[in-house]
Amino acid sequence: MTPLAHALQQETPSGVPDFLPINGTDHVELFVGNAKQSAYYYQAAFGYNLVAYAGLETGQKEFASYVLQQDKIRLVLTTPLNPESAINQHLVQHGDGVKVLALWVDDARRSFEETVKRGAKPAMEPTVLRDEHGEVVVSAIHTYGQTIHKFVERKNYNGAFLPGYQPKSSNFEIKPVGLKYIDHCVGNVELGDMNKWVQFYEDVMGFKLLVTFDDNDISTEYTALMSKVVSNGNGYIKFPINEPAKGRKKSQIEEYIDFYRGAGVQHIAVATDDIIFTVSELRRRGVEFLYVPETYYDDLFERVGTINEDVETLKKLNILVDRDDEGYLLQLFTKPVQDRPTVFFEIIQRCGAKSFGKGNFKALFESIEREQELRGTL
Repeated sequence: MTPLAHALQQETPSGVPDFLPINGTDHVELFVGNAKQSAYYYQAAFGYNLVAYAGLETGQKEFASYVLQQDKIRLVLTTPLNPESAINQHLVQHGDGVKVLALWVDDARRSFEETVKRGAKPAMEPTVLRDEHGEVVVSAIHTYGQTIHKFVERKNYNGAFLPGYQPKSSNFEIKPVGLKYIDHCVGNVELGDMNKWVQFYEDVMGFKLLVTFDDNDISTEYTALMSKVVSNGNGYIKFPINEPAKGRKKSQIEEYIDFYRGAGVQHIAVATDDIIFTVSELRRRGVEFLYVPETYYDDLFERVGTINEDVETLKKLNILVDRDDEGYLLQLFTKPVQDRPTVFFEIIQRCGAKSFGKGNFKALFESIEREQELRGTL
């Protein structure tokens, strides 16, 4: 059976054929003010290898893009070369941020047709890109804010990234930090819009509601938020969608929307098999993380039971732990990776757990509130 035939026969957990089979995340593209310098940051701090490039030297006159990869994670950093371009207008409004959540599919045409006929707003008609390494079919639809989902079909391509990009290597020694794949991507939307976008993913993309968190689950003395997690048929793609909830002070979601000027991707959760090594390396290289008080660890065993990791080491690195019926997980959030308090990363290690760290929500959001207070935005 061909990969396409296999994909088309994939079924959802309910036994219904999946009209939008997805193999995983193809790439995440961020629009940034200076892609060359941003690429250096992600290589030096996060251990990504530079694998491809498009820009003036490749005949591209409108933008420059650097493609970075670590294991199954592929980041594309794009900056405009023309002040009148749509990329530059996006930057003026939003600052550095995620523009594209690209999904790896076996049939980009069918993915486009099936989603558009269910109500998706087209962003890019199916387009064939070719070079000496073969061809890639790309299409795209709009989702929340100005974010788009690209469908990327690359089964007939063996180049570095996409036609129009040339292979390019890092010009200094890269030391990976153990990042493996994208675990989930979180979107922040305006008050009252969460259910609309959950319905979009259910009706338009065939996703299922995985879990719901209300303001009783995600609240502190001052702020609260609501969240619902949607997932595709095979569970490879998980998108939590957040909206603000009523609180005494401005929530992190409201702060994000104020500074991002609308809905967008709040954070990207990247998985590791050894969070102690990963976080130790990231801290050594200058990556900043949220601070959680040491008192968090006082009753850790009572809350999560036996774990394999040394608690003193976790305390030193400020790594949090939570447990569900399947096992436990370890996680930690970076501070925003640009000056606007918008996009950040989550480092996560799953030791059987399928959940999202509900038991850590209060500690994490109190940490974010401390940062908001320093910024004068709480």
